[in-house]
Amino acid sequence: MAKKYVVMAEEGEHGLLEQVRERFGLDLSDAELIYTGVGGINIIRSLQGLDREAEIYNIGYAGSANFEVGSWAEVTEVRLNHPNVTYKEPELRPTPIPSLKGREIKRAICYTNCDFVLASEYKDCVFDMELAFIAALGFKTLHSLKYVSDNLSLHSYHDLTRGVE
Repeated sequence: MAKKYVVMAEEGEHGLLEQVRERFGLDLSDAELIYTGVGGINIIRSLQGLDREAEIYNIGYAGSANFEVGSWAEVTEVRLNHPNVTYKEPELRPTPIPSLKGREIKRAICYTNCDFVLASEYKDCVFDMELAFIAALGFKTLHSLKYVSDNLSLHSYHDLTRGVE
């Protein structure tokens, strides 16, 4: 059986695991928890040695232009955020979480950035700083749940999370 990991950027996100258990009935207590640090370089350095057969649960904060703060999104596709240019990228689609089938939860694209997004014309999606890099590493099973921490406001994000400086 493949090893299971919960991947989070920062220790401050740990409280989200209890919400995931209570709200969605998803108990990940048998998974090893990895805090990677924020951003692509930290993801690569933290996860490059893991077996690609591992089951990865990426759970963390994300911004959204229009989703309500405090809502959850299951990520259906992940892309890099490069709104000023278009270029071909591989399609990266996390694996749906079977226990969430039929549950009321937003399902959305996640745009991964190398910096905090303060404005975007993209709607009905979430923005993070790690998921595309995790997906690009090629894990056979990758799930992702994002908690909307802000509406593209660094101030609101800080108030809620005390995260990224």
